[in-house]
Amino acid sequence: MSFTPSRILVTGGAGFIGSNYLLHCVPSYPAAQFVNLDLLTYAGNLANLRQIESLENYHFERGDVADPVFIRSLFERWQFDTVVHFAAESHVDRSILDPGEFVRTNVTGTLTLLQAAKEAWKDRFDECRFHHISTDEVFGSLGLEGEFREDTAYAPRSPYAASKAAADHLVRSFGTTYGFPYVMTNTSNNYGPFQFPEKLIPLVIRNASERKEIPVYGKGENIRDWLYVTDHCEALDLVLRQAATEDTFLIGGSQEVTNLDLVHLLLDVYDRQTSNEPGRSRELIRFVGDRPGHDFRYALDSSPIQNRLGWTPKHDLTSGLEATVAWYLDNQEWMDAIFGKDYLAYYEVQYGNR
Repeated sequence: MSFTPSRILVTGGAGFIGSNYLLHCVPSYPAAQFVNLDLLTYAGNLANLRQIESLENYHFERGDVADPVFIRSLFERWQFDTVVHFAAESHVDRSILDPGEFVRTNVTGTLTLLQAAKEAWKDRFDECRFHHISTDEVFGSLGLEGEFREDTAYAPRSPYAASKAAADHLVRSFGTTYGFPYVMTNTSNNYGPFQFPEKLIPLVIRNASERKEIPVYGKGENIRDWLYVTDHCEALDLVLRQAATEDTFLIGGSQEVTNLDLVHLLLDVYDRQTSNEPGRSRELIRFVGDRPGHDFRYALDSSPIQNRLGWTPKHDLTSGLEATVAWYLDNQEWMDAIFGKDYLAYYEVQYGNR
């Protein structure tokens, strides 16, 4: 099946993965209109999108995915035929402190979008598509063996994962109940340019550059699969255009490593690129108390998307970390601004409260 989107709502497009997706797609499809909807909370950053903000097929709207009146007005004004839904609270530690905000954004926000799309598309489901982006964390935790598959039972273990699982179930329920046209993807840990520095990899780079302690949970034995963000964005574009309605694909990098080994690799790359003495930055590692309910291991079986759609990641972990460290070192001004500016006030001046 081939689907050609023309008027595309991208939610959370000022965030990490969403902005990389727009940077990939907007210049690639000049005949399509992309509308970036983002509330610009702490992790949303329009500076990520400077290289496309002047393109005629790109437009920014500031707003809340959980505001039904605003969302309906967007659909009426733009006549979208496609939604690519990134918008989500995504940091597990924050979800432990404030589960309610995660339910509001991830669950209520998804339901609000689904209802608006269903109403707007009711006579043309076969011409429209809702792409819901989810996470491997909905499946719970693995031991040393095995991989998650599309038919793995959900077993979320954090408020963040539970909120994303609930959103996934809502999307599928709309497909089953109303014939709603969706596709879904679940991904492993992403990394690369424009990632907010509360996440592990940019935090390590930032702390290494300032010679600050680098915290590692527990003994650093938890295992994650890592995927370079531009590889993920290429897969998302392929799924949107080539997958069948109601397809689900798992998108992983097949690059599993313990958290401690990841930090070691990352710091060794940092030392090489900054001409430090080898091993100098490893001295900054400090083990801290473990996260409550910390999942031991995630791993995804990405063979269906590779076999059916022909996608494979272009970066292994080494090349991806090399590219990531180089980007952050070349964009120190971006990092400084993230830490040193009141971005919400800045956006009010630059863009108004739209």
